Amino acid sequence: MSADVKTRNQELIQEVLAAYPEKAAKKRAKHLNVYEEGKPDCGVKSNIKSLPGVMTIRGCAYAGSKGVVWGPIKDMVHISHGPVGCGQYSWGTRRNYYGGTTGVNSFVGMQITSDFQEKDIVFGGDKKLDKMIDEIVTLFPLANGLSIQSECPIGLIGDDIEAVAKRKTKEIGKTIVPVRCEGFRGVSQSLGHHIANDQVRDWVLDKAESNHETGPYDVAIIGDYNIGGDAWSSRILLEEMGLRVVAQWSGDGTLKEMEKTPKVKLNLLHCYRSMNYISRHMEEKYGIPWVEYNFFGPTKIAASLREIASHFDDKIKEGAEKVIAKYQPMVDAVIAKYKPRLDKKTVMLYVGGLRPRHVVGAYEDLGMEVVGAGYEFAHGDDYQRTTHYVKDGTLIYDDVTGFEFEKFAEKLQPDLVGSGVKEKYIFQKMGIPFRQMHSWDYSGPYHGYDGFAIFARDMDMAINSPVWGMTKAPWKK
Repeated sequence: MSADVKTRNQELIQEVLAAYPEKAAKKRAKHLNVYEEGKPDCGVKSNIKSLPGVMTIRGCAYAGSKGVVWGPIKDMVHISHGPVGCGQYSWGTRRNYYGGTTGVNSFVGMQITSDFQEKDIVFGGDKKLDKMIDEIVTLFPLANGLSIQSECPIGLIGDDIEAVAKRKTKEIGKTIVPVRCEGFRGVSQSLGHHIANDQVRDWVLDKAESNHETGPYDVAIIGDYNIGGDAWSSRILLEEMGLRVVAQWSGDGTLKEMEKTPKVKLNLLHCYRSMNYISRHMEEKYGIPWVEYNFFGPTKIAASLREIASHFDDKIKEGAEKVIAKYQPMVDAVIAKYKPRLDKKTVMLYVGGLRPRHVVGAYEDLGMEVVGAGYEFAHGDDYQRTTHYVKDGTLIYDDVTGFEFEKFAEKLQPDLVGSGVKEKYIFQKMGIPFRQMHSWDYSGPYHGYDGFAIFARDMDMAINSPVWGMTKAPWKK
């Protein structure tokens, strides 16, 4: 980007900060920056408690554990232990596709709660939880395990969910995992991911006795939640190149697949933020290497396939090249159709997980430019990784407030904003095309070559819809 653009973005940050009280401005200034090429990170502070009084878009630790890591495991019943509200809110809010029959051998689409009342807060909920587990075993005999997802009151009143889990595991002979993911823990949903990973380590992997047959090309997909079928479209490519995917979790995953993972030859990590902890643990304890991959857009898909193949022999390396060549005509056709309609269009991104960096390449494959990027709950290493994707002068915003995000959009005048459902209708009312980049706006998959075709179509529909001729952005009036 030009020096003028960098100067403009720096001035924009100062303009936004000027609206805050002095103390608030000083704190928020640490989270806003303009990326300078060659720097090791994006120059912003992250994973810090949100500023009281501003509209943060973050979630809580319960959301990180139940909504992200544990919830998509399909053959386990996940108990929202506490008042009904948290479980109700988390029920079906992510599009984690899964196979099986809901209520028989798959339970992702169900909301199971201990429905705390006042008397439970006063007298404790251990006995209620014990009885509830018995009822679940009776109602859902094909469930292979249970998890107990703690809501805020559990930590406040001191329910001993670990003792209940140990006792009931012996009684019913099924894995029961207690997860201390009370929403007040940590500064965002990120700690919920970490806590959930630790419970996978302690209650599943370290206790597993897996005797399944192993092969030289066994891999596991870690941290793909199968939103809109993403893991399925990724799995197609991995199996076509000659690998055997013996586990994928959490999306469409099972308890048995998790137990198999310590014997794979390579862990393929999609969402670094939510699952790097368990990947590092398996590397340290079982000697399994892991590689972070990116299946958004043909450029990054090809690079990732070759990186994955580099960990295996020539058979897999040749397989990777065959897969890339097989899908090249499809890629050429998609780009030929959509790039003329999307070329030079600008995008602002604000999402969780990995998308503010991983999807940059897919936009660039279509001729688009990402002019702003930020994360809801990133850590410093996420912003280090982001430097490999964004260009010099890109506006960077961590845990951006509603006020900041709107002001940035007014000034940068993007052709598209990609963020979450909480922001969607604000920007659409401003006359800005929008795509929901947490769960693909009821579309998808976006991973893999098949997903890229859908991604390109959806971005074209958003930006070039005739509806925008019927409304005007504030700067166009």
